[in-house]
Amino acid sequence: MNNKYYKKFILVLLIAFLFSSCSDFLDIVPDNTVTLEDYFANREMAYNGLSNVYAGLPRNHLIHYSEWLLGDDWLGQRDASKAHSGLTGTRIMEGLQNSTSPLLGFWEGSNYATHLYQTIRSANTFLEYFHLVEDMSEQEKKQWIAQVKFLKAYYHFLLIQHYGPIAIVDENLPLNATSDELFVNRSKVDDCFDYVIGLIDESIPDLDDELMENELGMVDKAAAKAIKARILLFRASPFFNGNKIIFGDFYDHDGKPFFPMDEEGSEKWRNKWEDALKAVNEAISYCENEGFGLYEYKEQPYKYDMDDWKENEEVMQRHYTLRMLIVDPWNKEYIWGRTYPLTQGGTLQDACNIRLPRTFTGGVQETTGNSWNWGACTYQMMARYYTKNGLPIEADRTFNTNLMHRLVITPDEDDPEYQSLRGILQPGITTINMYLNREPRFYANLGITGGYWRGHQYRIETEMYGGTPGGYDASVSSTDFFWTGVGIQKFVHPESKSGHYIRQVHFPYPIIRMADLYLMKAEILNELYGPSQEVYDEINKVRQRAGIPNVEDVWSDPSLCSSLYLNRHTIKEGLREIIMRERSIEFAFEGSRYWDVVRYNKAVDEFNTPVTGWIGDAFGAQNFFKLEVKQRRKFLMRDYLWPLSLNEMNTNSNLIQNPGW
Repeated sequence: MNNKYYKKFILVLLIAFLFSSCSDFLDIVPDNTVTLEDYFANREMAYNGLSNVYAGLPRNHLIHYSEWLLGDDWLGQRDASKAHSGLTGTRIMEGLQNSTSPLLGFWEGSNYATHLYQTIRSANTFLEYFHLVEDMSEQEKKQWIAQVKFLKAYYHFLLIQHYGPIAIVDENLPLNATSDELFVNRSKVDDCFDYVIGLIDESIPDLDDELMENELGMVDKAAAKAIKARILLFRASPFFNGNKIIFGDFYDHDGKPFFPMDEEGSEKWRNKWEDALKAVNEAISYCENEGFGLYEYKEQPYKYDMDDWKENEEVMQRHYTLRMLIVDPWNKEYIWGRTYPLTQGGTLQDACNIRLPRTFTGGVQETTGNSWNWGACTYQMMARYYTKNGLPIEADRTFNTNLMHRLVITPDEDDPEYQSLRGILQPGITTINMYLNREPRFYANLGITGGYWRGHQYRIETEMYGGTPGGYDASVSSTDFFWTGVGIQKFVHPESKSGHYIRQVHFPYPIIRMADLYLMKAEILNELYGPSQEVYDEINKVRQRAGIPNVEDVWSDPSLCSSLYLNRHTIKEGLREIIMRERSIEFAFEGSRYWDVVRYNKAVDEFNTPVTGWIGDAFGAQNFFKLEVKQRRKFLMRDYLWPLSLNEMNTNSNLIQNPGW
């Protein structure tokens, strides 16, 4: 691991430890001896208060807590004793959300969710008492206040994202509050967004331009501007704007709809998209001026890849860039990331990393601790990746979908056809046609039969079926294996080992990165003005880094693109689909697809299909490569907005429940 990043990351983790382990002192009711004023006696104690506000960030880096399992990218561990998955995000996709005890209930902090309203109250307490701290400069005070204001706004946005209209908590209520003050109403969606954006705009001028090494993971101007652009994109999207089909009869106490009903093409509709465009342009300009950009790997390859690097340098350079994009800590693409303490287990990396094969350990199975071997990719996500021509497999004329499940043997090492596959696929290995001629992100993100898994400081030749490296091993576990037969390398650092957290290389999990800004801009431009070269250019920034041809080149080429898809990029609706496909691949497993599908009201269509995969515990290629249903999925109209718990509804009679609950 690069020493520069190691030193930097240790400092980050110390901060993360403070964020996650701080006491809940802000929720203590003071007695006659201790008052809230005492908790802001000095900088050190106030820092605990700041940490408490950061601790409210959703724990998407933890497999059991993670919303990134929403959608159809992931499939977790098979548990033969249950009819459903034990993973909370997956259970929601199985139709098991409920109003009695909501899963990932951010409103009240139930079932693995952080209590966002509690955290907002902590933020309000901080803002109310922070002026009492004396051993700080006014400049530093302004920066801390700005961070808390931003986080307060961000937590309100997360509530809007899940629940639509929310109760705005601008300040904490006094102890002698009346019942009218205590039992608040939900505000209209536009009012909620106005409040959030106003608070972010207040915070930005006083945020740092650049964070010190011991502040990474905290909020600076770049993070605030980028998140503001994302929030305004959500606000302009069809789900939150003009959504008459789903929310046309969802009314407040005053008889008016909670959601704005602005028609597409109306002045208000256009103003929201223009606000989003202005914000994303400002975010991109600011971030690029501060040195942010798309990541590119510039270090030396690992020793096990040296020979293939020399023989196939361009391909291997691309592979390393895409393979290390997430796990290279605080690289230039990270605008804001979620840190966590060294001692925290149960991360996505723990779930995804494979066991080190017995052949590498003298016949002795290395401990499975921190290498669970079961964070799997669904067949749907695997098929979603492009071909090497940058087209969907169903749109590429050169890709025979009728033969894609047929077994095939890769070229031998001395075969000239193997040259371009060096370091990507094993020579002379049995695999399937579907794994050949795919785009570089396919090989960098996934663990497949016939590929390589870079982990435990080795390059492991994987086959993924029973009795092979990365595959099912009943002597270790009957449930800890890739249930679909396809692993996810994206969140595994090549140097991370099993057995103890100190043997892992830790990295922040991205909240927003530069590729997101470029694709957001492409989407906004297309919604406002339709297809144009400017839109293509933004998409192509991401595609070129991924090593695939430009949008306008391949979708207009009749020798590559089938007639059903030819020139789809020249139509607004078609280009929207292309942008969403690009987002689903670039941000695969990062939680983006679920919200993108929701934003365009397509979740009922997309998420009611069972997820499938190979027979992951089968032995031998002939038995392994057979598709089967792994898990039934259920998404109803009511699931677009999450339920308020019955306890909340019974406590506050002014609350109106979300439709269908």
